Amino acid sequence: MSSPPGLYFPQAIRTYVVQGDQARPMVFDMGVFDRTDRFPDVPIDDTLGYSGLRLRAELRQPGIYEEYAVFQGASYFRGIGTGDIYGLSARGLALKTGDPMGEEFPDFTHFWLEEPAPGAAKIVLHALLDSPSCTGAYRFEIMPGQPLTMQVEAEIFARTTLTHVGIAPLTSMFLFDDMDRQRFDDFRPAVHDNDGLMIHNGGGEVIWRPLANPKTLQISAFGDNNPRGFGLMQRARSFEDFNDLEALYHRRPGLWVTPGEGWGRGNVQLVEIPADLEIYDNIVAYWRPSADIVPGTSHKTTYRLDWGSDPAPKAAMPLRVLNTAAGGRPEGGRIFAIDFEPGDHVPDDFSQIERLVRSSAGEVTEGIIQRNPATGGPRLAFTFTPGEATWAEFRAQLRLDGQALSEVWLYRWTQS
Repeated sequence: MSSPPGLYFPQAIRTYVVQGDQARPMVFDMGVFDRTDRFPDVPIDDTLGYSGLRLRAELRQPGIYEEYAVFQGASYFRGIGTGDIYGLSARGLALKTGDPMGEEFPDFTHFWLEEPAPGAAKIVLHALLDSPSCTGAYRFEIMPGQPLTMQVEAEIFARTTLTHVGIAPLTSMFLFDDMDRQRFDDFRPAVHDNDGLMIHNGGGEVIWRPLANPKTLQISAFGDNNPRGFGLMQRARSFEDFNDLEALYHRRPGLWVTPGEGWGRGNVQLVEIPADLEIYDNIVAYWRPSADIVPGTSHKTTYRLDWGSDPAPKAAMPLRVLNTAAGGRPEGGRIFAIDFEPGDHVPDDFSQIERLVRSSAGEVTEGIIQRNPATGGPRLAFTFTPGEATWAEFRAQLRLDGQALSEVWLYRWTQS
């Protein structure tokens, strides 16, 4: 299924269906769209193309075609695991995100959709990316399900020196949650497509960084060598977490990126942009290689995208962070409370659990651990006294017998 151009999608995309060794162009046909009496008259000629394409299949019931992916707008695309609804987006490539001179947005200009055999479980889509700084060839192997998976192969050809490249970029929305709810007069306890950045780094650490909606642009870089994966997750999964009958944020997917080869040195970059409305995508995360891509050369990469309610790998993972809350103390300072999930390997006697709490500025207490009766898991709470500091980077973790019991919790506090 294709989409007409117009409004937010002015770029006409050339789309082809590949049958055997032949590529047949899909000529624009207004007759395939439902139109109301307000639909404008559009001059149709050979230059008019579609703005993108949508993929549908009989996922759960014969005769009912459910949408599971859409490629539309610049190099943006979205997928959903069966039973979820659309949320965050991915992109083919990010260039100069957050740079003072402005970001460059490449476009997918051509699509080639391989005609699947009857009963085939996957769809193969090829795409051509174009931008002033580079061009690129992409191949997507898409298989719906829970999670929906996309195997991606890409080769980027540089026209200019590419110093700030974002591989496997993810774009999402975070307005508020328990960390900064007081800034918003809203009947809902939280509003976000995703609530945290998760990283499984090359050293074996699993990191959880709760997302924030800062008052000024914030850019964080998590240095790494050959990362094992990263993604934007939605761990708040109950309707009561949002109390929203329309947006249904508890059904928005997470998205996990698994490199297909060693990505070498670089960093997972997180960009958090101030936002006052939930209509704005203000969160970006991607892999930024350390090495530049110089003109006349190319950069090949492969990775897998898993879209779903909980798409990150589970094997040998430490206790996950379920929620983070913060607030002021009457006697001064701020208290942070981090809830972790329960686990069979968590001792009944919490005094055996080691607490690691660090801050780059100000002072933090060593923290206390208590059982949360609502979750069954441990809660780590500590107090932070900023003193003269206007910002601080926190690091906290539960450990047992010198080994990681929980994810590493990271957070950046900035003065209100």
